[in-house]
Amino acid sequence: MSKIEQSWYKSFSFLTLLLLPLSGLYWLISTLRSLCYKVGLLEQFKGEVPVIVVGNISVGGNGKTPFVIWLAQYLQQHDLNVAVISRGYGGCSDIYPLIVDSSITTAQAGDEPVLIQRRLGCPVVVGPDRKANIKLLNAKYDLDVIISDDGMQHYKMARDIECCIVDSERRFGNGFLMPAGPLRETTKRLKSVDLVVENGGDDNFNYQLQASALINVATGEKTKNQLHSAHAISAIGNPTRFENTLQSSGVKLLSTTHYRDHYAYSPADFEKYNDDIVIMTEKDAVKCRAFAKPNWYFLPVDAKPSSAVINKLNQLLKEKGILDGL
Repeated sequence: MSKIEQSWYKSFSFLTLLLLPLSGLYWLISTLRSLCYKVGLLEQFKGEVPVIVVGNISVGGNGKTPFVIWLAQYLQQHDLNVAVISRGYGGCSDIYPLIVDSSITTAQAGDEPVLIQRRLGCPVVVGPDRKANIKLLNAKYDLDVIISDDGMQHYKMARDIECCIVDSERRFGNGFLMPAGPLRETTKRLKSVDLVVENGGDDNFNYQLQASALINVATGEKTKNQLHSAHAISAIGNPTRFENTLQSSGVKLLSTTHYRDHYAYSPADFEKYNDDIVIMTEKDAVKCRAFAKPNWYFLPVDAKPSSAVINKLNQLLKEKGILDGL
């Protein structure tokens, strides 16, 4: 984490003061852009099927991906054909839009889209042009709904439902817009969001992350034995929650190593561990499977939303005509 990012979650500093003029400029540009879409000076694109956006108003590590996976599975359980679109941050492809399948690597599509596709098995398309992503999906698949992983600030894309994920621990940091703070938009934006969900915490509208048995990175098999000690490695926005979960499950952490979010691992990053046991997140594992040792594991987690979240979501799905009979 850079010094600027560290300042976001500390008390007011001289660095924050220096960055405030840039935050003011950011606010002005983003506000004018949003206003242009609201009054019709800029035209939105609306796809043929409903779009549900799962995003946030702050950068990094809020927990969108577990909720996207849960939401897609929930809709699939109600016999809806679901697809997911993503910017594909961290990936680079010669072709966009890119359909993510078992042959696509994280270097091409990014870690989160590959993880989502492996978990769900549904169509996943990545690319910087969300309009092109949606058009490709509509042309190739018979869909009932599209979930946009991130994209709350992509106002060019019309949406039917907005879900905003808020990290219950870090919340909004120092409360400033980028680059003085972590916010993409001010907290006033939450008033216009259909569903605000806290990742963790005790708010009525929350989801809890539920960890499952550790899974071997190389084989994909669940471990049958309790691991008592290991090195923890992660390249996610908020590694503290991951490490606390390991410790609470009885794993003694021999060391903790943090890389920037979406970091592209190489075998050299693991040389210092020799033949010791290593535990990582599922998002890390999709990038390491090709060179994983037999004693590397990842911790799978699933979002478990509260009844208030599910009831509100059912209401929204019914109002928007996405799901009948709820």
